[in-house]
Amino acid sequence: MRQKDATRRVVLISTGGTIASRRIGDGYTAELSGPQILEGAGVPDGLRVRVRDLFTANSSALTTDQQLTLLGAVHEALADDEVDGVVVTHGTDTLEESAFLIDLYHRDGRPVVFTGAQRPPDHDESDAPANLRDALSVAATGHDLGVVVVFDGLVHAARGTVKQHTLAVEGFGDPSGTPVGGVSEGRVLIRHRPPRRPPLPLPDGPAPRVDIVTHHAGADPVLLRAAVAAGARGIVLAGTGSGNASPVFVDAVAEAVSAGVLVALTTRVPAGPVAGIYSGGGGVDLIAAGAVPTGTLRAPQARMAVISALLHRSDPAERIAALGRLLSDEPLAPLAPETDGVLR
Repeated sequence: MRQKDATRRVVLISTGGTIASRRIGDGYTAELSGPQILEGAGVPDGLRVRVRDLFTANSSALTTDQQLTLLGAVHEALADDEVDGVVVTHGTDTLEESAFLIDLYHRDGRPVVFTGAQRPPDHDESDAPANLRDALSVAATGHDLGVVVVFDGLVHAARGTVKQHTLAVEGFGDPSGTPVGGVSEGRVLIRHRPPRRPPLPLPDGPAPRVDIVTHHAGADPVLLRAAVAAGARGIVLAGTGSGNASPVFVDAVAEAVSAGVLVALTTRVPAGPVAGIYSGGGGVDLIAAGAVPTGTLRAPQARMAVISALLHRSDPAERIAALGRLLSDEPLAPLAPETDGVLR
């Protein structure tokens, strides 16, 4: 039984990214260890941090199997009931994917907080130290937040949050939603808690191949069929508008679904839900052909949902049903009133 005291305990899992990068030659490369990152940020008073170096990589180079390894590392950290929360430092290129993947399996009241940086630690105006300190504060004082992304003084739910600017320090947000809170001088204000959904059981086995195909004017389904031929067990079709494509995609989607491939339909538009409004190859026809609409989730996070559904179920019909549940935007838990936490 844990003996309560004033000290909060957080596990920091380091995976690389800009927050772990320094300039080498003409560009930045991830090479700093977790302790080095932590030393550069400083630890808030009343907090003890244990560091685990999991990867040291640019996040654009991460594999899906490495993301599943991260999932296991987070669950290992939370197996210790002395731990109050977990912080994951991660490259910004694929942070939204990893955070949402972890959220699909998160069953604990203690928070998992993803953060990173748009400017590396050796930049004159680096955002790395502030982002990490804020993330540590949220991990130490938050509760029932699920998985969140902390960036530029804001706390975002993992679900729906994407990288929305290539270089600006306010790099993350949910185009279809609002932040769940913020951090100022160590004080964490949570305005509402993200709805929690029933977590999936931890996966067993390697990640299946799931590809993303984007529709555009003049597109044909050659790449979609090529992905199936290459062994893809899932496809995310990023359509135009509210989730539309040209008529030639409808048969290709039906063929893929008939072959047992799980197809999800999203859109390349930044905000708003996928909706079956148009025929003639639009969302009406694609959904009728077997594509599962992704709501407000965009392609990278929709791909994580497809992967998880494939790992969770073996029967094609059960996979489609499981994917529909994972993609649902309907809240399954009420929002809590405003609260705040201060790391003292």
